[in-house]
Amino acid sequence: MKQRTFVNPIEWRGGVVRIIDQTRLPVELKYEDCTTVSEIWRAIKKLKVRGAPLIGIAGALGFLLGMHKARSKDGSGLLKEAKRLRAYLASSRPTAVNLSWALARMQTIVEALADRQKEEVFCELKSEVERIIDEDIQMCFKMSEYGSKLIRSGDRLMTVCNAGGLATSGYGTALGVFYRAHEEKKKIKVYACETRPLLQGARLTTWELMHNGIDTTLICDNMAASVMRGRNISAIFVGADRIAANGDFANKIGTYSLAVLAAYHKIPFYCVAPFSTFDLSLPCGSRIPIEERDIREVTSLYFKKPIAPAGVDVFNPAFDITPHELVSGIITEKGVIRRPFEENIKAIYGESVKNS
Repeated sequence: MKQRTFVNPIEWRGGVVRIIDQTRLPVELKYEDCTTVSEIWRAIKKLKVRGAPLIGIAGALGFLLGMHKARSKDGSGLLKEAKRLRAYLASSRPTAVNLSWALARMQTIVEALADRQKEEVFCELKSEVERIIDEDIQMCFKMSEYGSKLIRSGDRLMTVCNAGGLATSGYGTALGVFYRAHEEKKKIKVYACETRPLLQGARLTTWELMHNGIDTTLICDNMAASVMRGRNISAIFVGADRIAANGDFANKIGTYSLAVLAAYHKIPFYCVAPFSTFDLSLPCGSRIPIEERDIREVTSLYFKKPIAPAGVDVFNPAFDITPHELVSGIITEKGVIRRPFEENIKAIYGESVKNS
């Protein structure tokens, strides 16, 4: 089995969920033990845990923690608590569909064991979390192999936000592609956009890439066009938080800008995400809910020093929608999906469900 890179961002430790507090990186690698469901909720909301696949895993572990502490002893009582837990945890961040996907899997276990006692239900839930984590590791590695085939030695690549080990169970989606290319001895250079306003690219992606021995250059978001033109960027790889049926997708704010610039400069633009990130109930990206966050993320430099006048009006969406027309391909664990996206997504998704 393919293992994680150098990080293990989340794990279950005998009744406690241990996470890396990603808000403290890169200055400090600090682990935090979450002992209550509300602490998990806050960890997701406050971006101590972030990245669509990892949010799903955190939700599943939060659900497990809640059932571990449940007062009910039998299935019917546990089911009531499970429904409450699912709704509460799902409210932490609305855009990443992986969260609702993982929580639905956990509730299904409770429903199937409605006639069993708490101990048996908990054991099955713990096994389900382990399956979710193992599946994520394997999916990330499969995506990285498909994506690496699109990279040649000598390529200069670009990404935004953080779609690496810190955003998954420990390997990565978009950054996993870079890791695999590096493991295959391909010489690559990565330009990481800083990703305003919370600087996930500057704080997290550069930290990961450098620890994995990949040649990395940090750029401000508004330098992307100049770098594309002047530094011969070969391709752009990004993650996703939700993908609609037609191939439109939500990702960290700034992704859409990169896609527009890539189209102008005729640079291939790839989205890397597992099928757990697809939401085929939504026909297009305009239906994806976009989370709006605290205005202080924009008006204060990482919450510490004001950089805008008090009282200024602020718009702070956490994500934007990249239309499928700007996407060269969607790299999944089942292969690379290309145009026409809606038709090919349905075909591969249907095959995936049939073989699961």
